[in-house]
Amino acid sequence: MSLYNFPDLLQVAKERKFKAVGSFNLHCLEMLPAYFKAAKATNSPLMIQISTGTAEYLGYRLLVDSIRSLSESQQIPTCLHLDHCSDIESIKTAIDAGFSSVMYDGSHLDMADNIANTRKVIDIARPRNISVEAELGAIGGSEDGKAVAMEDICFTTTEDAKRFVDETGVDMLAVSVGTVHGLYTGKAKIQHQRLADISEVTKTPLVLHGGTGVSDEDMRRAVAGGIDKVNVGTEMNVQWVGHCKETFEKGKVNDSVRKFLIPANDAVAAVLIEKIALFK
Repeated sequence: MSLYNFPDLLQVAKERKFKAVGSFNLHCLEMLPAYFKAAKATNSPLMIQISTGTAEYLGYRLLVDSIRSLSESQQIPTCLHLDHCSDIESIKTAIDAGFSSVMYDGSHLDMADNIANTRKVIDIARPRNISVEAELGAIGGSEDGKAVAMEDICFTTTEDAKRFVDETGVDMLAVSVGTVHGLYTGKAKIQHQRLADISEVTKTPLVLHGGTGVSDEDMRRAVAGGIDKVNVGTEMNVQWVGHCKETFEKGKVNDSVRKFLIPANDAVAAVLIEKIALFK
């Protein structure tokens, strides 16, 4: 089974009565079986996203080979997405390795440069049937070493969103409507009217970053109001690390390592199952 790009995966999700696709950050290979376990349990297609740091740590090709193998053996439609990458050479590396979707993050640039660089990535990716995500506006918080101070948050406007989509033809657009990267101790406040207005003028799949910090009610409203892709990362990491700390502390040095990791993976699968249920 080949890896799916985002538009094709979204079509599978819609056929299975999902309103949106969850895109889940993978932090290490040990977590990987939990993602497929959750997808199987929910009859959901699966989108796994990788930060550049994780891709460099594990190896682009190892990630592609591992995820493609599990997708085939489990018969789960899967998309492998490079998340938040501002380096076009790294995007080329991911594409050459076999990633099926990439994100060029030019949100720190002015509009003209963001559009120009996004178009460069689309010119590379589209002939190979690889989907491209871009970001417009500044989402607060931190992710994989990149940080935006709360006072520097810049919400996406309808005018900018329409211009950006019209001039790039991007497959999906991440928008700043009130979510925060890395938030897991509080709740974000989504600007639903702004989201609805952007959805109306762009007619393009929209992406919600910072999905961990969104209440269940807001999440359901967001996916009903124009969000087609929801990024979730921090919550899985927090659960995995928390359970590993507990099991490693109690374990003996001659115990099998798998005994330390199984409770952590079970907790991660439970998070995914809970989140996926919100996208119906």
